[in-house]
Amino acid sequence: MNELSEFRGLRADAPLPDADRLAAPRARLTAAFRSETRPERAALPRRRMILVGAATAGTLAVTAGILAILPEDSTRTSARKGPQTLSAGASADALELAAATVEKHNGTEPGPKQWVYDKSTVFVQGKPQSSEEWTRWDGTGHANLPGIPPAGDISDFDPDKLQIWYGPNQEEKWKKEGYDDRSQRQFYRFLATLPSDADRMMKRIRQEHAIGSIKGETRAQRDWREIDVLYRSVLIPPNVQAGLFRALAKIPGARVTTGVKDPLGRAAIGVSVTYADKTPAGWQGKQEIFFDPESYAYLGQSRDDGGMVSARAAWGVVNKPGARP
Repeated sequence: MNELSEFRGLRADAPLPDADRLAAPRARLTAAFRSETRPERAALPRRRMILVGAATAGTLAVTAGILAILPEDSTRTSARKGPQTLSAGASADALELAAATVEKHNGTEPGPKQWVYDKSTVFVQGKPQSSEEWTRWDGTGHANLPGIPPAGDISDFDPDKLQIWYGPNQEEKWKKEGYDDRSQRQFYRFLATLPSDADRMMKRIRQEHAIGSIKGETRAQRDWREIDVLYRSVLIPPNVQAGLFRALAKIPGARVTTGVKDPLGRAAIGVSVTYADKTPAGWQGKQEIFFDPESYAYLGQSRDDGGMVSARAAWGVVNKPGARP
C-alpha cells in the first residue's frame, strides 16, 4: 500500500472554505505564537495556494496533462528561528488550518493506462538509499529503478536498467477475496468513499482499510498507525487529506512542531506523538510525520525506535514507465 492529490473533479460540487472560515484558526495560531515565551519561537509560514500532494513547494511541471510540483533544493528556505513545539490548543488550530487549506482543492483520478511515479529515499543506518517506482493505475504494471536482482545467476544483471513487469488485471479477484494489496485505482476509490468527518472517517478506515489490529493496542495507537500508512499513499482525495489532519488533532498527545526539517533537509512542520513505553505494535519514543509548511504536502516520516525513516523526493502521473514529471 502506498500518499497522489490535487487533480480536478472529485468534489466539484463541494463549497470552498471562505476567508471567514480560515480566519478563526489563523487568528488563534497568531495569538498562540505571540503568547509563547521561548526564544526559539517561529511564526507559522505564510499560506500559499498550491497543488497538494506533491513532494514540496518547488518547480511546476506539466506531465500527462496533470500538474505536479517537484522538490527544489533544500537550501530554498530554512527554519527561520528553530523548532517550536506548539501547545495542544495551538497544535489543533494548526492542523485545522492545514485541513481547511487542503480541502479547497479538487481531485480526479488518472486514466487506467497512466502510471504513478514515486521517488523515495529510506535511511538505513543513517545512509540514504533512493529508488524510483512506476505503478500502472489499473494494477497491471510495475517498474523499478534500480532493478531488483532475480534469484539465481545475476552475472548479467544491470541494476541501472529499468525493470518492468506486466500482469493480468487482478482487481476483481482482489475485491472478491478481500485482498488488502489493492491496485492504486482500487485504493484511491476506497479513499474517495470516506467521509471527511474525522471520527466517521477513522471508523470506516478501521473497519475496511485494515492494516491489522494488534491485541492490547489502544484506538489512538491504532489510528496513528493507520494515518502513518495512509500518508505514504501517493494519491489521496482532498477531503480525506483534510479528514486525516483533523483526525491527527484528536489523537491524545499529538503535537505540531514548526521550524523543523524533514529527513532530506527540507523546511517542514512535524506532527508527532511520543510513546514513553513500547506499544503493542513495538513502537516507542517519538514518531513524527513531516509536511511542507506551505502546501501541507506529505514529505516523510521518522521514528526514534529504529523504525523506518523515509522521505518522498518526487512524485507525479506519467504516461509510461521510465518517464518522470
